[in-house]
Amino acid sequence: MTFSVLRTADAWWVQTPTGAARIDTAATTTRELLADRDAIAAAAADTEVVAVGSLSLISPVTAPCRVVAQMTNFASHVQDSGMDPETVPLTFFRKSSGSISGPHDDVVRPAHVRLLDYEVEIGLVFGREMPVGSEITADNLTDYIAGLVVTNDISARDVQLPKTQFYEAKSYPTFTPVGPALVLLDADELKRFTDLRLRLRVNGEVRQDMTVADMIYRPTETLRTLTRFQRMDAGDLLLTGTPIGTALSAPPKPVQFVADFLPPAIKWKMFFQGQAKNPKYLKNGDVVEAAIGTDDGAIDLGRQRTVVRYAR
Repeated sequence: MTFSVLRTADAWWVQTPTGAARIDTAATTTRELLADRDAIAAAAADTEVVAVGSLSLISPVTAPCRVVAQMTNFASHVQDSGMDPETVPLTFFRKSSGSISGPHDDVVRPAHVRLLDYEVEIGLVFGREMPVGSEITADNLTDYIAGLVVTNDISARDVQLPKTQFYEAKSYPTFTPVGPALVLLDADELKRFTDLRLRLRVNGEVRQDMTVADMIYRPTETLRTLTRFQRMDAGDLLLTGTPIGTALSAPPKPVQFVADFLPPAIKWKMFFQGQAKNPKYLKNGDVVEAAIGTDDGAIDLGRQRTVVRYAR
């Protein structure tokens, strides 16, 4: 049975058809809450509720935790990046959990960043420890994955690309909005994972709209690879990639060919001069809305709404 867990600064809640019921728990972290399933189930049956809209929601994934992410994991995004989906490897990178923010918090662009991008992604939240060497199968996947969340992998492209590393460019504070809900799914419900649709709008304009059917490496295969080298614990978060539609896209092939013969400093200067003309990068005051769910509404991870602010 699906439970949509919400979090405020002082409490945990379960969303019900009539509102939000407070969970009677001493848990202060996501890990502790996931160990208190009886309290979650009891709250779901409670008739004493408050309006969800009256709650000031924060991320249902608490920090500190591990935040691992997959790179170029949707065929459409791989092609838009100038690569071949048939040969792209399963690749991971890390983000700081200090980048986690709430579903309605401002996204703050650091003063030195110019090219701020968005990536709506499904977040997998672990419900138990996954030691290195764990055996992962389709049948036991839900033993490890407790639920799903909406995430936005905010990226400083002008930091990421010339440094050829992701950690700094994706780890500034507010660069991982999470929520609004942590949606706990059972095994049958998780079978509908490929039916989930990811949508992202900027100022009402649709930028990303694609189902998980476009995903290259899905959770079972991903965890089999991850467990070769990375331990995960309850409450940890895995971002699973984004579809086509980000501000960043690969230059035309002829331009890439010529750029390969230029010194790096000149190549990046030319590239960023071109990117500076791209109106899709996030600007001060932009409203970013990200939502994930099945088209029939049977599974709904909710909608986050964040506003971009420039740091002074």
